[in-house]
Amino acid sequence: MTIDEGKTVEQLNDEADIAADYLEGLLDIVDYEGDIEMSIRNHRPNIQIVADDDEDIKHLIGRNGEVVDALQLLTRLAVQQKTGERSRLILDVDGYLKKRRERLRDVALDAVDEVRETGEPVDLKPMNSFERKVVHDLVREEGLKSRSHGEEPNRHVTIYMKASEEIDDSVEDESDVEEFERDESPRSRRSPRSFRHANADFEEPVDSAVDVNGGTEDELIDDADFVEE
Repeated sequence: MTIDEGKTVEQLNDEADIAADYLEGLLDIVDYEGDIEMSIRNHRPNIQIVADDDEDIKHLIGRNGEVVDALQLLTRLAVQQKTGERSRLILDVDGYLKKRRERLRDVALDAVDEVRETGEPVDLKPMNSFERKVVHDLVREEGLKSRSHGEEPNRHVTIYMKASEEIDDSVEDESDVEEFERDESPRSRRSPRSFRHANADFEEPVDSAVDVNGGTEDELIDDADFVEE
């Protein structure tokens, strides 16, 4: 069975294993213990680190998610070095991405309410591409418009009303935004200081159709593939 980017489920499982090995090595170096869970969601390997200690979790996430973002980049590079192909895996720590998505939706909904009440555009604070994409998706769901402005790291989203005759041409940020609500029987392994591998092969049935118009199975591309105007 072939799926996104011509990769088979077996290839994606291999990527997940390589990523888990790499992360186990890092956790061993810093003397952190915990679980590493692996699954395939939205045609990508998903790796979840669940540390046993709250202080470890805080360090693995970092301020505004900076550490987990950096860990994802390093892990992708480690996989690419092994396979020779670019990886689009998603790395999360203790459900941080899901929690961050929920907080962002609250912020965006408050801004949407303000726009509706005043009719005036509302500028949000600077956000990274993950955060901007979450906002764009919610604004579209609410029937308003949004656009990104500025240069990194000060790039931000403006939310405004859409005239009835206006064509929706919002400029959105495509980024590694995935849904983490569904539990798809992930594989799990402990960090190397506990025990190594769970001896189970994982192969997820892959949907043949992907809703690219805002459903929970969005097929999204990386920032490097998308150029904002």
